[in-house]
Amino acid sequence: MDIFIIIAGFAVSAFTAFAFFKAGKFKATSSKETLLQAGFGWIEKIPFGVVRLIAWLEILGAIGVVVAPIGYLLGYAWAIWFAIAAAVGLALTMVGAIWVHAARGETKYTLKMNLNLLVASLVTAGGWFALTLI
Repeated sequence: MDIFIIIAGFAVSAFTAFAFFKAGKFKATSSKETLLQAGFGWIEKIPFGVVRLIAWLEILGAIGVVVAPIGYLLGYAWAIWFAIAAAVGLALTMVGAIWVHAARGETKYTLKMNLNLLVASLVTAGGWFALTLI
């Protein structure tokens, strides 16, 4: 049972990490004009530094949900809590994204993706938390 949880946890974590890393890297490396042309209209009303902060939080969260469980497998039992914290942080990022897009009336275009990433983050956190209970 442990091995199934670990394999499933890594599979969901890999999907979550890939999605957030890709989104974070795009926000971290693109200019404001490029992001606006790509449909990121929400960045018009906030300082661009906040966009970069969100990008780096997504990148760090993506790294955390993959690297921390490796530490757990290497014998550092406390490392799994970093993966859980990273996944919960990514889930909170998606709650904020849903809220911002709802306020801007963009949920028709963004809700499905945001909910998928929210669920993936919560499943990642729940899977790694389940490992701590075993």
